[in-house]
Amino acid sequence: MKVVATASIKGGVGKTATAVNLAAEATRSGLRVLLWDLDQQGSATYLVRAEHRLTGGVRDLLSGDAELATEVRATCVEGLHVLPSDLSLRELDRHLDAAGKPRRRLGQLLAPLAPAYDLVVLDCPPGASLGIESALRATDLLLVPVVPTTLAMLTLTQLEELVASDRRGPQLLAHVSMLDRRKALQVETAAQLATRADVLDTVVPNTTAVERMGPERAPVRAFAPGSPATAAYERLWAELAARLW
Repeated sequence: MKVVATASIKGGVGKTATAVNLAAEATRSGLRVLLWDLDQQGSATYLVRAEHRLTGGVRDLLSGDAELATEVRATCVEGLHVLPSDLSLRELDRHLDAAGKPRRRLGQLLAPLAPAYDLVVLDCPPGASLGIESALRATDLLLVPVVPTTLAMLTLTQLEELVASDRRGPQLLAHVSMLDRRKALQVETAAQLATRADVLDTVVPNTTAVERMGPERAPVRAFAPGSPATAAYERLWAELAARLW
């Protein structure tokens, strides 16, 4: 079982859209995929039409005898399962700390699911926290969506420093997200990013199809199969799969 996390210290960069669409593309390729929504906002849970509820909340989820399998839900994407978010995740760090060995806890919880899934996609909350550190320890590959702006580039550097501080940290890769080709500075910054070895080739454009994921409550392929965004997420998944296997 491989684990991929999407994360960014800065919000509004397309992190959840990347997580949901990658999970859907991986399912489409025949893999058994679990999407774990670790963001208290629950956007990924909403987009795949699952119920925002954890039995007993995050405290029970992290307890010593917890089994993630009991919280898994079906989604609107055939074959894709989700571990949903709810508001109790706002206390994720506190309950991780109380559980002991907090940086190992999420990986310990995922391990029993290995026979059931080929891939787990973690949609991490924005920011830097103990929850993020625990998620990264459980992850094979960290994917960072980067809007090609100066501030977003800064957050990429901060995540690189966080990963480098842990010798067990995952491989970090970035991809250009929400590129608006009408803005010269974004195009110039995207070109600079493209020269880096840790930045994937795929660029996800800033399109209305991605914005429509909210009202449609589905990955872009479900309602806009011919859109540039759908093609971009398909290419992005192909690039990631080549790195994972």
